[in-house]
Amino acid sequence: MTLALDIGFSTSSKGAADLHVFLAAAGEGGSVDVAGDAGPLLEKAIKAGAFTAKMLSTLDIIVPTGMEVDRVLLVGVGDPRAITTDGWLKVGGAIASNLKKAAKVFVHADMPGFDTDASAIADLALGTLLRTYRFDRYKTKKDESDEQPKRPKVTIVTRRAAAAKAAFAGSEAVASGVALARDLVNEPANMMGPVEMAAQCRELEALGVKVEILAEKEMKKLGMGALLGVAQGSPRGARLVVMQWSGGKAKDRPVAFIGKGVSFDTGGNSMKPAAGMEDMKGDMGGAAAVIGAMHVLARRKAKANVVGIVGLVENSVDGNAQRPGDIVTSMSGQTIEVLNTDAEGRLVLCDALWYCNGRFAPKFMVNLATLTGAIMVALGQYHAGLFSNDDELAGQLTEAGLATAEKLWRMPMGPEYDKLLDSKNADMKNIGGRFGGAITAAQFLRRFVKDTPWAHLDIAGTAMNAPPSEYSISWGSGFGVRLLDRLVKDNYEG
Repeated sequence: MTLALDIGFSTSSKGAADLHVFLAAAGEGGSVDVAGDAGPLLEKAIKAGAFTAKMLSTLDIIVPTGMEVDRVLLVGVGDPRAITTDGWLKVGGAIASNLKKAAKVFVHADMPGFDTDASAIADLALGTLLRTYRFDRYKTKKDESDEQPKRPKVTIVTRRAAAAKAAFAGSEAVASGVALARDLVNEPANMMGPVEMAAQCRELEALGVKVEILAEKEMKKLGMGALLGVAQGSPRGARLVVMQWSGGKAKDRPVAFIGKGVSFDTGGNSMKPAAGMEDMKGDMGGAAAVIGAMHVLARRKAKANVVGIVGLVENSVDGNAQRPGDIVTSMSGQTIEVLNTDAEGRLVLCDALWYCNGRFAPKFMVNLATLTGAIMVALGQYHAGLFSNDDELAGQLTEAGLATAEKLWRMPMGPEYDKLLDSKNADMKNIGGRFGGAITAAQFLRRFVKDTPWAHLDIAGTAMNAPPSEYSISWGSGFGVRLLDRLVKDNYEG
């Protein structure tokens, strides 16, 4: 759930307010340049607080009774000329984290000697929105510190108010899509299984998205033996959801996003250790990102044709669960020897990729999945792994990642790795051995995309329990939503 903020833009700060926020830059010789015209009034407080305007530093000043404002907050931006998009998002997050119980806030964004452009101000506003996300719907007693005004009014004061408002137009859609993805990942598995996730997809129809939900009967007719094999140990039925946003020209082929949606992953008969298994409610982070991105694209009326497909299953254990050594037949007709039932995400995705490619013949396919722990060993939790058969698509994704700070790092692929998947008993096996696990997982998926430009994003380290930032303190980060939206916006909108 999000804490609703009413964000506006103005060229003046007339009227009473609970809080005035001033951006402050580090000037020459240790000086501090304060936004607006309040610098001289705050000199004494700045000196007393030893405030240097270091990036993301703050100085909170309580104003004496009788004045129109209760508090003044200085937020340091260091050298504003060096701030990236990520930096402006963090500044917005720092502001939001210090709102406390203020109901009416003015944020002064114009610093002396620096012309803050409209896109930077819009990023600051987006960071403010993203930081206000909370997931507390199951807490019957709220902490007093969590109590906030229902809808704080935050007005960003800048000479570029009109341009900033225009630049911010799509940002509220982005924030709501990220919040949706975070909600899906944060929900406990008993409340968010395959059927419930499919119902969340259905709600996108209100935004103009066409939604189809395939149940197990339809998938069985299509021959999706790999996906259904994962689901067979759970009483909660599998679903495949197809979402279509048609904002481009009718003749234009769509782009396609495919998400792994394992609502809970016990590992199946190759069971995971008990310690930390509760985190496996987040094994649907790829599907959450796709659903969130489709929400954004529809809400901001993106001028592109986009297909989103999510394979939704629960990987559980009972007498009917898949066994190590079982051989399943995928929708492609290729057979798979399942040597490890905890390597299940690729079995879900291979049928979803084949279905997407055959039905829609998209310009490209990008799949997202919390697929392997191996990618975290390689990259930690600050980059997602990028695997691709197409240099142009890989480059576009990398640029989108840099622009949104949802960073990607391209990993190698090749026939040497692919050979590790060969099986004596079937066309392939679902694991490749101890080494290079993230790569062999990608090679597995590569066998189901034919010649279509394709990329696989392994977001295991970034979608859940990722390191917090100034604009994301949620366990479920919503990683991938802004990335996919930016990919479409920069490259595929007419």
